[in-house]
Amino acid sequence: MRASEAVAAGPGQLRKFENYRSRYLPGERTLIVYVPGIYERRPDLRFAVLYMQDGQNLFDPATSFIQGKYWRVGETADRLIAEGAIQPLVIVGIYNTGKRRLREYAPSKDRRLGGGGADRYGRMLTREIKSFVESQYRTLSGAANTGIAGSSLGGLLTIYLGLRYRKIFGKMAVLSPSVWWNQRWILNYVERGRVEPRPRMWLDAGTQESAREIDDVRKLRDVLVNRGWREGHDLRYSEIQGGKHDEAAWALRVDPFLRFLFPAR
Repeated sequence: MRASEAVAAGPGQLRKFENYRSRYLPGERTLIVYVPGIYERRPDLRFAVLYMQDGQNLFDPATSFIQGKYWRVGETADRLIAEGAIQPLVIVGIYNTGKRRLREYAPSKDRRLGGGGADRYGRMLTREIKSFVESQYRTLSGAANTGIAGSSLGGLLTIYLGLRYRKIFGKMAVLSPSVWWNQRWILNYVERGRVEPRPRMWLDAGTQESAREIDDVRKLRDVLVNRGWREGHDLRYSEIQGGKHDEAAWALRVDPFLRFLFPAR
């Protein structure tokens, strides 16, 4: 695996680790890591970590799925840290692998569409990528300092892995999740699975995605509430007026979900 030289990202910095290989999944992928500006100035400090899916869409308009539309994660984190609104944190973007994205992100296998590789992805994330990041950066340990985030199929993956590894991930940002996958399989998983300890969760959908999307995410919210999450406490549910199912829409939600999950101490 090859690491590029650090480049400036406002007060923070980005570093790419290319040709990352896993023993759990085939092929190579790229990791991109944001560290806040204070990281180099305060070598005595350790930092919370957020692991985000679809990494190529997060920091760079040139690599995003729709060129020019990206999440502006670095700029938003820089601003919120400078304002004192959130704690400084390390953010890890894990690039998807294109054609294998659906297989790797879907937690169950649909007879028509396939999928079912999320367990292997989860082992790669928790046993390899997380260990690698902790070996390279000064991170805080424990679920209270570790988050996971994603949108669409990445949102479905996020809630699945966030609950499966709830003792590792204490924070989740679930944006426009693909609840529809495999006859709403995730609703049954949340309804029947273990939820203690309950991770702190941001959940949302945009009103211009589709009526089915809003209805599905409302059902997911209701299941979560029935399992003990409390809105305004450990669950923040939002329906974004005019929100679409794309990177530009999700970029507008980075500010509020970072404020909710990683408030300044």
